Amino acid sequence: MAERDDLIARFLERHGWAGAARTTLAADASFRGYCRLMDGERRAVLMDAPPPKEDVRPFVSIARHLSKLGLSAPEVYAEDAGAGLLLLEDLGDATYTRMLAEGADAEQLYACAVDVLIHIHDRAPEAAIPRALPPYDERKLMEEASLLTDWYLPAVMGAEIDDDARRDYAEAWHAPLRQVLAQPRTLVLRDFHVDNLVWLPDREGIRRCGLLDFQDAVAGSPVYDLMSLLEDARREVAPVLTAHMLARYLAAFPDLDHEALGASYAILGAQRHAKVIGIFTRLSHRDGKSRYLHHIPHVWRLLERALAHPALSQVKAWIDAAIPPVNRVVPPPSQPEAAA
Repeated sequence: MAERDDLIARFLERHGWAGAARTTLAADASFRGYCRLMDGERRAVLMDAPPPKEDVRPFVSIARHLSKLGLSAPEVYAEDAGAGLLLLEDLGDATYTRMLAEGADAEQLYACAVDVLIHIHDRAPEAAIPRALPPYDERKLMEEASLLTDWYLPAVMGAEIDDDARRDYAEAWHAPLRQVLAQPRTLVLRDFHVDNLVWLPDREGIRRCGLLDFQDAVAGSPVYDLMSLLEDARREVAPVLTAHMLARYLAAFPDLDHEALGASYAILGAQRHAKVIGIFTRLSHRDGKSRYLHHIPHVWRLLERALAHPALSQVKAWIDAAIPPVNRVVPPPSQPEAAA
């Protein structure tokens, strides 16, 4: 720890922030840490992402790409990729989550976020997708969907699944995922939800929506981020608001096949919700972060709704047999909550 502190101190000194006051910002579900630097009128954010568990280079690459697209990603003031340290523009504290809690106009906030997606998706793939961005392919999607079976299922059922059951689970997902992968690809930010969006009222148009936490971006279906925004694992989104935002998105792309979009929305929703249930369980059992467990009943409701789509009939049948509704509970935390 002392060695890491010395490394950070030298980094800040090199870049003119040695005397800055530091305030710890909220921790997230990763191994990254953030603190606000204050030096007179100057503000910046220090990202501390220790390698090898974290790699700051994707964040830097995507941030610069988003800025070139005319979007509000934090400017990168300084970087030391080998040390896992970044100095970033401070976009402030007005996250969508905080603004909504304080009674801000949800329609306005969500409309701006949807317009950001429209802005990205309206570009040809070669313009929207940075070079060398990894694909959101079937292997990766299935790896994520398997977090449900790898972490949640043993936690609530008391036993690992065998190889035959694991193979059947993957086979049930094969056809729906291939259906999604047949779509044209675009930039997928992948964690596009209100916790990672910042309201910047002094900016114009889509630049009022500040973007955070996009280092895991991939090349994949344009439906994914739209679904992630509206099928939020951490909060209920009013059905009327969801309907308005879907209509807004569809109006921007009048040639879209609505039926195909609805199927992809359900398939990717089910995939993400299965992943998130597994991640929230893993955060508790592996990392001692049990504070995410209380979201699991809400995410199960989202997953069950998505599984009602006919395209997911085989996935639904597998999950119903392996994890009956009576077992869709909050798993007990395996260890005390770790300090933030």
